[in-house]
Amino acid sequence: MAVDERTTAPPSLRERRRAAATQEIVDAAERHLTEHGPAALSLRAVARSLGMTVQALYHYFPSRDALVTVLVTKGYEDLADAVQAAVDTTSDDPDLPRLVIATEGYRRWGITNPERFQLLYGTPLRDYAAPTDGPTTQASRRMSAIFERELFAGYSTEQLAAIDAPVLSPALRGYLEQLPHYGQGHLPAPATALLMSAWGHLHGLVALEVFGHTSFLGGHQAEIFRMAMRNLLADLHRRIPEHVDPDGGDA
Repeated sequence: MAVDERTTAPPSLRERRRAAATQEIVDAAERHLTEHGPAALSLRAVARSLGMTVQALYHYFPSRDALVTVLVTKGYEDLADAVQAAVDTTSDDPDLPRLVIATEGYRRWGITNPERFQLLYGTPLRDYAAPTDGPTTQASRRMSAIFERELFAGYSTEQLAAIDAPVLSPALRGYLEQLPHYGQGHLPAPATALLMSAWGHLHGLVALEVFGHTSFLGGHQAEIFRMAMRNLLADLHRRIPEHVDPDGGDA
């Protein structure tokens, strides 16, 4: 009984105060990031905005890297939430594929949060290195799993292994086969390569827009993006055989 009580005991007053202070620091850091961009982020600037000393802030974040890791992790989580929310929302167009809806969620988050997008995907912060296989990596994998699910839903492993794509070199195939898997079931190397290519296309278009390189399109950027994503999905699905016979050939 005592063990159960300790397990379910609510946080102490000290723990609640620390959690509230930590959240306040993260919120202030995000505001500073939005107002001044990732390159200007520093513990001193965040502490100043809260009326704290840097020494006091060190009690919560021992270094700038620790704070950046929290911000990057939260950015990936919020982006994944936006993508999942887009998929979960009923579309006005019943013929709009779920993958296209997911990509539009990705785009909306990026153009709505350009500074946070830049923190995730822009010029790396000087002297910052994310922890190996740490919280930033775990958070980004969640988004990868969403896109994998929406791209390959309904296809068997055999179909994905028989994707019509350029032959992978033995070295690349071996590398892709040993990568950790974040979706459901095994993803054959050709499908992993196709997923990476698709994400590169999607992300490239969003990055161009976020950084202002497609502003010449004016109010037509959303329509151009949707058209590109529809075409991308149609091309990807044309590469996946409808049937695969037991001997390994297309039926």
